[in-house]
Amino acid sequence: MMKTLIFLVFLCLGYQKLAAQVKVHTDMRTPTWNLIGLRYDAEIAPRKWGSVFPPALKALNNKIIELPGYIIPTKVGSKFSEFMLSIVPIASCPYCGSGDIPSMVQVKMLNAIPITEKPIKLRGIFVINDSGDDRSEFFLLNAKQL
Repeated sequence: MMKTLIFLVFLCLGYQKLAAQVKVHTDMRTPTWNLIGLRYDAEIAPRKWGSVFPPALKALNNKIIELPGYIIPTKVGSKFSEFMLSIVPIASCPYCGSGDIPSMVQVKMLNAIPITEKPIKLRGIFVINDSGDDRSEFFLLNAKQL
């Protein structure tokens, strides 16, 4: 009887461990994503905080780059010409699933593409928005899917 009880306890614990495992996604980190991740917040004037873009990141401004990533929709639909591109899938996004706030770039495509949970790769003009307004800090303009 005791062996059966111990076996059932271990069986239940093992099942809970398997059920709690998170699906691992494809790592999209590239040297370009690493540069984007260099952006940080700092006090740029007394009681005024803003983004700081290190020189290596600023060197990408207005350059054509390629970025792999996952589509994070900003509207409802099945095809998108504007969306956020993230290094992690939507299930890992803290606003939509679980996890930390990932690096993201706002994308404006030349042509709409269908939604997918699989990673995609894009090429476009990388633009840093250092104006301090409420828009995204990074854009990928005139993007094409590769």
